[in-house]
Amino acid sequence: MPLHFDLPEINREATKKVVQSTLEKYRLYLLQLSLDKLPSVTAKYTLMPPSHNLPSSSTENVALANVDYERECSKFIELILRAVNRLSDQERKLIILRYFAEDEEFDYQVYAKLNISERQYYRLKVRAFYKLAFALKIEVYKEKGVNAS
Repeated sequence: MPLHFDLPEINREATKKVVQSTLEKYRLYLLQLSLDKLPSVTAKYTLMPPSHNLPSSSTENVALANVDYERECSKFIELILRAVNRLSDQERKLIILRYFAEDEEFDYQVYAKLNISERQYYRLKVRAFYKLAFALKIEVYKEKGVNAS
């Protein structure tokens, strides 16, 4: 009796959107990484004595939030970079030119720089997106019983 694997089907469009939004989030995190939230400078008066376990001022609260945010940003950026580095050379070039460049580039500019046809570019982009989706564990599957249109 042959083995039968019931693998779930990938929702291509939803997976593409998730990968694109993740790459845009990467770009935003790079911009925001060095920015700090400003603490409130207005005095607060309370009748409760300050706790020694928890931060009691807005400056301490903001400092802790900044540390957590910076850690989250750094972890996310490192995760994305590791996933992109696992791509083939051509796929990596495409992602870097399209999503990581300082100046945002359009698809037609990227495939011209890569010196490949539009068709080759989109095939390469789809393959890179799938690899990134699986590497980052953000792929989206179709629900059972729902037919694709």
